[in-house]
Amino acid sequence: MAVSFVAGEVSDLCIGKPALGWVPPSATVREALLFLKRCGENHLTVWRERYTATATPADGAAGAASRCLGKVCVVDIICYLCAEENLTAPSAALESPVSVLLRKDSGALIRNVERHCSVLEALDVILGGAQNLMVPLRGPGAGRSKVQKNALGFCWITQEDFVRFFLNSIGAFSPIPAFSIESLGIIQSDVLVVEYHKPALSAMPLIKQALASQTAVAVVTDDGKLIGEISPTTLANCDETVATAIATLSAGDLMAYIDSGGPAGPPEEAIRAVKARLAERGMVGMLELMEEVPTSDASSSSSSDEESPPPARYGRSGSYSARMGRRSEDAIVCHPWSSLVAVMIQALAHRVTYVWVVGEDYQLAGVVTFAGILTVFRDELQPSEQRQ
Repeated sequence: MAVSFVAGEVSDLCIGKPALGWVPPSATVREALLFLKRCGENHLTVWRERYTATATPADGAAGAASRCLGKVCVVDIICYLCAEENLTAPSAALESPVSVLLRKDSGALIRNVERHCSVLEALDVILGGAQNLMVPLRGPGAGRSKVQKNALGFCWITQEDFVRFFLNSIGAFSPIPAFSIESLGIIQSDVLVVEYHKPALSAMPLIKQALASQTAVAVVTDDGKLIGEISPTTLANCDETVATAIATLSAGDLMAYIDSGGPAGPPEEAIRAVKARLAERGMVGMLELMEEVPTSDASSSSSSDEESPPPARYGRSGSYSARMGRRSEDAIVCHPWSSLVAVMIQALAHRVTYVWVVGEDYQLAGVVTFAGILTVFRDELQPSEQRQ
């Protein structure tokens, strides 16, 4: 197969992408949370030191690995607040340094590639285990001018960017896109599952795994039928008070709590019910967390000499699923006989990195991920002598 279209620069995938937001490892968890709310980004990078006005994009790509320590998101913060040692004093936990949120392998999840790296080379890095590629941005006069003061000059490239790229060139892979996902062997049967009536708190280890694998936790009936999901993507668009619901509700009730409100968050009756349960269990710290009023004029330590980020894109516990016109109970599903291209379109349309696979009776059969989909295209791009 001709691979000329994947020989182009990976920088082509950066068009229109914003520069990364960041905080130093000394910033508090609360400061990182406020920054995430204000800037409207899903992830925030943690950097050992800041770039200066003398840095150039080329310098940055080479030296970024020693400076970028990892990334954090709202889900990391929610999981941290729900840790056993923090349930009694979540407000105090928010004052911890943001470095406590970083996984031991955080650095391995982010890889740096140069702008002139080919799409194929970058794809191999993603399939090698990286969740995000960090690519230098090209600004006006790049290559001869200095980066603007206080600008990092990098953007993310994700699995979603590669899937969109291949969908735009889907005709080059005919007839593979019309094959069923079952025939292609990309249905993963090892999925993260919690039963509907189980405590949501018991699913926290699974939520952490889902965040790492870029999937979700399936909520199933006693006989294994899919009835919904607890998605890190949905939780990332909630505020920190959803930790109180996780601490008190079942997995099924948590789905309903998240989906019960629009941008303004859950209705007052749902909030009162959670408060009542917290009071019954003597969880005073979690009650105080619910009573805290976000400080709108607070700023993270990384934005002291920059323009203020735009207002938050979501309100209190306003869920992503509600804004996208679906609920957690409306998990995106396909069937073993669904075609590869149909699953790609489904996932991209709903901005998810996975699609659940179910049988005719909604029995959960597995999941298809972007990583599995990208592997199909990578195999097709192998030289014919290597595939034989």
